[in-house]
Amino acid sequence: MPKSRIVLYPGTFDPITNGHLDIIARAAKLADRLVVGIAMNAGKGPIFTLEERAELVRAETDVIAARTGTKIEVRPFSSLLIAFAREVGAGMIVRGLRAVSDFDYEFQMAGMNYRLDPEIETVFLMASEHHQFISSRFVKDIAALGGDISSFVPKLTGERTLAKLRS
Repeated sequence: MPKSRIVLYPGTFDPITNGHLDIIARAAKLADRLVVGIAMNAGKGPIFTLEERAELVRAETDVIAARTGTKIEVRPFSSLLIAFAREVGAGMIVRGLRAVSDFDYEFQMAGMNYRLDPEIETVFLMASEHHQFISSRFVKDIAALGGDISSFVPKLTGERTLAKLRS
């Protein structure tokens, strides 16, 4: 019997962007089950709570799961990434790359993760060209200064982001 392909896509997703959703849709093609891991990452000073981020990611990924037929599970985590990957049974971690500047950090993290568990592969997916410049940090900055974020995030996420920043 072939082994199930469980893929983990971790991130802070504060907020989830169209770039994240592009990587999720493409990662879903590689997986029998895709786990989107929502990292606590208090160091980044998220505007949404862990639960709010998980709720938004679930809402925004339901359509991808329906379209691809891939089971997409959204799970918050606060542990070491490799420990979480083992917990969910992932054999692969997917990371999105936007630019060369992302590669240096991701390359180092992939090397460390490999040393921690060589059975879990890290695979990099390049962001689609029209999403390469989008980052959650820029989305929050633009929204906080009254700019239009509608082309960077899905509608629900945009509404929630603006509401959160206005409160």
